[in-house]
Amino acid sequence: MGRVTERRKVIRIRDGVVSARPDTLVAEEPLEIRLNGKPLAITMRTPGDDFALAAGFLVSEGVLAAASDLLNIVYCAGATVDGSNTYNIVDVRTAPGVTMPDITLERNVYTTSSCGLCGKASLDAVRTTARWPIADTPPLRIAPELLVSLPDRLRAAQRVFDRTGGLHAAALFSEDGELLDVREDVGRHNAVDKLVGRALQSGELPLSRTILLVSGRASFELAQKAVMAGIPVLAAVSAPSSLAVDLAAETGLTLVGFLRGSSMNVYAGEDRITLRTAAAQG
Repeated sequence: MGRVTERRKVIRIRDGVVSARPDTLVAEEPLEIRLNGKPLAITMRTPGDDFALAAGFLVSEGVLAAASDLLNIVYCAGATVDGSNTYNIVDVRTAPGVTMPDITLERNVYTTSSCGLCGKASLDAVRTTARWPIADTPPLRIAPELLVSLPDRLRAAQRVFDRTGGLHAAALFSEDGELLDVREDVGRHNAVDKLVGRALQSGELPLSRTILLVSGRASFELAQKAVMAGIPVLAAVSAPSSLAVDLAAETGLTLVGFLRGSSMNVYAGEDRITLRTAAAQG
């Protein structure tokens, strides 16, 4: 796994017995994203899939929409005083004709592992016009029985979580429940960016016939990332925020929360869920 995990000494206390042992922790390091040489954002992330993370971030920012928009992504050499490469700075080069965002000190984004919106000038700045309106997508029909099976499949695919217990995960499933991709990161928004970035690089956007499942809660930012990638269904094992529900209702996104065991709450876009008549009436 390389820098994905690190070892630290820990004092373990079990039933009054004290012992010292090494513990495996998830790595967390800053990643600076530059756009055509200009600093754009800093995110705290788990190293790995950095190019996909940067590409996915720029999809959610409305900069990239297709693999042809991207010339290349490179690590920046000389990132330290002595000229060594820390592999914590990437520069994304876009193709000619790609519209650049207004990169100002006010616009620059500082994201953390828990909140990718910190530093945004306002909520209006993240209500970017979607390239693929979800409401115009031929609707999926997803059975509740399929949705409740997905968290266990996501958990089974979390390789690093098994070693650290400290990572969020995001997974893409087909409308038939096939696991298409899964990414882990200390920040759930980074895990989603890695998924979307890999899809961009593979020429698979929009992801109009997929389900996005995230560990933890569903924030406004995660709903926005789903919308910007053309994903019609976002499901989370915990609660959504009020703004996430508002955005889902505005855009036609199906938003499912508290997806645990055999139960769930559908907050928006219930037309894509094949509900029983009796349940709908109740």
